[in-house]
Amino acid sequence: MSPELLTIGMFSMLLISILLGVSLTFALGGTAVVFGLLTFGLNGMFTIVSTMFGSMWSILLSAIPLFVFIGVALARSKIADDLYHAFYLWSGRTPGGLLIGTSGFAATLSAMTGSCAASTVTTGLVGMPAMKKRGYDKRFMLGTIGASGTLGILIPPSITLILIALQTGQSVGRLFLGGLIAGLLLLAMFMTYVFLKSRFSPHLAPGSDELAPLSERISSLRSVLLPLLVILSVLVSIFAGIATPTEAAAVGAAAVVLSVAIRRELNWTYIKAVSHDTASLTGMVIWIVFGASAFVAVYGGGGGTRFMQGYLLGLEIEPWMMILLMQVITLILGMFLDPVGIILLVLPIFFPIVVQLGYDPIWFCILFQLNLCIGYISPPFGYNLFYLKSLSPETPISEIYRAIMPFLLLMLVTGAVLFLFPELLTSFTALPDGR
Repeated sequence: MSPELLTIGMFSMLLISILLGVSLTFALGGTAVVFGLLTFGLNGMFTIVSTMFGSMWSILLSAIPLFVFIGVALARSKIADDLYHAFYLWSGRTPGGLLIGTSGFAATLSAMTGSCAASTVTTGLVGMPAMKKRGYDKRFMLGTIGASGTLGILIPPSITLILIALQTGQSVGRLFLGGLIAGLLLLAMFMTYVFLKSRFSPHLAPGSDELAPLSERISSLRSVLLPLLVILSVLVSIFAGIATPTEAAAVGAAAVVLSVAIRRELNWTYIKAVSHDTASLTGMVIWIVFGASAFVAVYGGGGGTRFMQGYLLGLEIEPWMMILLMQVITLILGMFLDPVGIILLVLPIFFPIVVQLGYDPIWFCILFQLNLCIGYISPPFGYNLFYLKSLSPETPISEIYRAIMPFLLLMLVTGAVLFLFPELLTSFTALPDGR
């Protein structure tokens, strides 16, 4: 089978399977099996099995269940409620203060859970009742929560950044550092926008009439200080090269259990719930990895990867236009597919071209990840749009689209800034980190 026909056939079958409601894992794996048999006969099954076993032995994959456990364990405890209460008390009389605090809460939750779904839904469930009580505009609330929730796959520890490292061979520590810088830049953009809009339209997000006593505000930090130190120690140990991601995740998981035990929340019901959620989420991610590995093995073995790389390099466009084209493709795919699937499908095609063109690989990977975040809130099928719909079932989806639009533009502007000024990332990520 020619590479051209293989490309059309495999991606068409994958798209049709997804549109028919087949889960991404089985869509990828099923397509790989069908075209493996058509292209290589029974030898194609050996290619698929050997590739999947090769993926299973990757030591970097062992960090995924540990980071998932950290996120689930923290989300299942009362830490999120206490954390939001602290932001609530510290928001003060500033117009939009509670929304600014909500953005900070979502970012902190992202660093704890590494999940857009967990960050968005938890932020909405915890924060929306308090903001409704204070008369905050619903559209303003939903837009801020949806946008801030996308930081879950950008701010480390991010499972998708680990998968990017696995696919590209780049340092997890440098990817985490780049994700942190991009995430904090996005957070600053969101907070600035919320502050300015609330300042000029105070009826949309009124400030508090009274400021909580300083003693009460300081007291509110005690309940969240230990978990935050746990997350901070995990990230610092990776950034400094003291520990590998797997080692840091293992220590972090043990520290989270200790934190929950100190808070007297560790019981059999909690252990069962956390274990079940961790196994479910890990299984979902790992099986997507296996399905995508099989897909890429058949596609690459049939010459598809070389064909696509040759086609892209054969386009008579400037190198910067090539990078921009890749980012646009990623952004469009992000509206329809899970980030894990996109990483495993297109990064093996894109990354060698980026290296060949001489661009900084960490810079490209962070831009790639940022566009996955933007895809999460891009109409019509961004994942976070439907999370917001679940938080506010009475709100029409068209209203949610309008709520998210200003933040979508802010994220595109942030991506453009990082595209035009790569030194904002490379001046930090180029530093040796030991891993």
